[in-house]
Amino acid sequence: MIAAVHLTGTLINAGTVLVGTAIGTLLGTRLPERLSQTVMHALGLFVLVVGMDQALAAFRPPLSTFSRGSVIVVLLSVLVGGIIGELARIDDGLTRVGEGLKRRFGQGSARFTEGFVVASLVFCVGPLTVLGAIDDGLRGNYRLLAIKAVLDGFAALAFASALGWGVGFSVLTIVIYQGALSLAASAVASGFSPEMIAALTAAGGVLILGIGLRLLELIEIRVANLLPALVLAPAIVAVMQALR
Repeated sequence: MIAAVHLTGTLINAGTVLVGTAIGTLLGTRLPERLSQTVMHALGLFVLVVGMDQALAAFRPPLSTFSRGSVIVVLLSVLVGGIIGELARIDDGLTRVGEGLKRRFGQGSARFTEGFVVASLVFCVGPLTVLGAIDDGLRGNYRLLAIKAVLDGFAALAFASALGWGVGFSVLTIVIYQGALSLAASAVASGFSPEMIAALTAAGGVLILGIGLRLLELIEIRVANLLPALVLAPAIVAVMQALR
């Protein structure tokens, strides 16, 4: 009963992604390649705007008033996070998962793995995931995750129309990652200050920018290898706060 309450928002989120994937896959088989490409580029541009807005949190209160070196904090977290991610080969691991699912379920979908990886990153990178999961886990309030679910549903439709139904398997990432955050919310939320959340927002924005560039086919950034930055950014701020 308790677990069900903690996972309500996550299950809604997974449901909208599956529905969006189903509709997008059906539309994708009927859409001209040029139209599918335009849909992906439009989504890529929108993701860039969202990423830029979040990344600018490094220049805004409360992080900018907390430290003049707030931009350095975000830069350091992304750089060190990227090194850790490369050493741990996170992107390779996520790709292997996608390839394994493709061999088992994705015959006939040439872009299955790309759909799985890109969708997993888009749906799980960002402060709304963390904040929504924490709120759902602590109080059973899934309002933030419900908003995220609507956005993810439309994004899944756009992704699936161009990348196929590998997008739908990103629900595995959503349930595992987002669900784990909700179940561990009491321990996580108690230690998060507004400055730590702002650092997380800015670092997440940088990663989302990378996803946007990838969707626009400008550069193949291994965004998954930058994921440790989402842990490092708030951790660095926490250390700075402790030393004050």
